[in-house]
Amino acid sequence: MSLANMVRTIKQIHPEDVVLIKIGVFYHAYGKDAYIISYLFGYKRNAFGENSSTCGFPKSALNYVKTVLEEKKINYITIDRAHQYEVEEKQNFKKENRYLEIYQKAHKNIGIQDRAMKIYHYMIENIEEETIKLKIKEVEEVLYNEKREVCSN
Repeated sequence: MSLANMVRTIKQIHPEDVVLIKIGVFYHAYGKDAYIISYLFGYKRNAFGENSSTCGFPKSALNYVKTVLEEKKINYITIDRAHQYEVEEKQNFKKENRYLEIYQKAHKNIGIQDRAMKIYHYMIENIEEETIKLKIKEVEEVLYNEKREVCSN
């Protein structure tokens, strides 16, 4: 069974758990779980298949990741691919689980970050165009005027 199919099957069983799959010396999260891990820890998301993403971190960071997930009351399971996807560890906060709440925040936040990065890359790629220079000046005026208004209140 492919990794994508295995992840899909595991998520059907654990839809509101962050699933951390150990592959070699890294743990990986996929789909919604990748958003949560990226949001909470700043780890980079990468494309996984056509419509999904993945986010990984070294196994040396696992205890820290688990500690934060526990502090945030987010269910998680760890799985080892080398042992036929056997569940190594599971944390279940039952009705206190904040998985969906944190995912919604993560998705919104990362969506805004992605939009800002697209704008940034577009501007860098077209930096020599006079219209871009004008747009940068307009953005600076908006940002700096907003900051001054906040500080004066």
